Amino acid sequence: MIQADLHIHTTYSPDAEINVETIIDQLYAHPTIKAIAITDHNTVEGYFKARQLATAYPDILVIPGVEISTTQGDIIILGTAELPPRPWTPETIIDFAKQTSSITIAAHPYRPYGLGDSAQNYALNAIETLNGVTAPQVNKMAEDLAKTMRLPSVAGSDAHNPTELWTVYNEIQASLDTDEILKALKHGSVRPVAAEKSIHF
Repeated sequence: MIQADLHIHTTYSPDAEINVETIIDQLYAHPTIKAIAITDHNTVEGYFKARQLATAYPDILVIPGVEISTTQGDIIILGTAELPPRPWTPETIIDFAKQTSSITIAAHPYRPYGLGDSAQNYALNAIETLNGVTAPQVNKMAEDLAKTMRLPSVAGSDAHNPTELWTVYNEIQASLDTDEILKALKHGSVRPVAAEKSIHF
């Protein structure tokens, strides 16, 4: 089993303040979380920078990802370092993910820029039910959505500044390998967990 945060932003997102170097240093120093997905808004530049820096450290994994602003709401793609072709509709994002053996996650569905109830119209792979910067009652709505759709629930800190890192994570029944992690997420071998408190270094 591994612990992973599947939703982190870097300074490559226009609304985020976390340097990639800070994320990688803290990931390596963290006692239990050893995998992250860099999911910047509509760009994979932060992922490539993080992957480059991570090569200097043993036993950590940076999963390729991106948070796409679709016409209906935000969708996270995990497992590809490519941007999907436009137009960015939920249908085209899901088709792209299938073609690239990636997975799609409805990010914070009941917050602004989330898919909301319309998520039920799309063949997503998972629902983000534990978002680190979302109110508990709004996360509960996402939990109910995942149950209705019979989809796996996942967690993401959605960190945009350093104080938001490491607040939530996933326990995933997989080794430290991207393909294994994606397979486990698809099959629901994942449990969202809220950290007792944020860990800072």
